[in-house]
Amino acid sequence: MKPVILLLIVAAFIPAQGVQQFTGTITDNMCPAGDHSRMRMGATDAECAIACVESHGAAYILFDGKNAYTLSDQKTPQKFAGRKVTVTGKLDAKKMTIEVSSIVAAR
Repeated sequence: MKPVILLLIVAAFIPAQGVQQFTGTITDNMCPAGDHSRMRMGATDAECAIACVESHGAAYILFDGKNAYTLSDQKTPQKFAGRKVTVTGKLDAKKMTIEVSSIVAAR
């Protein structure tokens, strides 16, 4: 196999630089640890997170048990509110923001 073709094949399987996977729970920045018991904005954590975003201007975040990351995509997280997910994207560590490429339910 020619070296150029081999290089192209290998390059196709190397992930884009800076893209990482983060696993945690989709919540909102008013309840960053995912504890919605004090807010009482719904019967479930998911309902509370959605209500906080829709009614109080909160933003969807990913909480990994230690850190809260703001998500660049504020539409997709709604269907995963209150659930454990894996977010793929680029982290801006200074802003604690993930530029979201994808969100999928965690296994």
